[in-house]
Amino acid sequence: MHIVLLEPEIPQNAGNIARTCAVTNSVLHLIKPLGFSVDDKYLKRAGLDYWNLLDIRYYENFEDFVAKNQGIRLWMATTKAKHVYSDVAFEEDDYVMFGRESAGIPEDILIAHEANTIRIPMLAEARSLNLSNSVAIIIYEALRQQGFPGMLSEGQLHHHTW
Repeated sequence: MHIVLLEPEIPQNAGNIARTCAVTNSVLHLIKPLGFSVDDKYLKRAGLDYWNLLDIRYYENFEDFVAKNQGIRLWMATTKAKHVYSDVAFEEDDYVMFGRESAGIPEDILIAHEANTIRIPMLAEARSLNLSNSVAIIIYEALRQQGFPGMLSEGQLHHHTW
């Protein structure tokens, strides 16, 4: 799976998402401009010591991302979508894009990909969920549908055995 962040603004969110990508063996794509430095201490702290497990790719802008990722199946997560994320049959190499925390994915991009926009249901009065929570909800649904490929089916105790 591939998680795409379009112009993320908050380093703690990006760090949490990086950690989620690392533990799910998902590729993280960051599209500039970024609202933080990749050396940011909050970004590093949120990602803990998982950075060595992460495949992370950077792009100068959305057009650069599109040019370097031809022929992909791209889902766009937005509160404005008609389709619910759990109705999608996710595939192993799908990409899921999330927009800026303050503004989401620009509407001109959404209009061009209307059939591939998805949303997480929530109360009409609520504006949105936290970005890192939204990524976790959707990536784990996609992986659940695929049988959690390559992931441990049970945890290991540190001091005892089951």
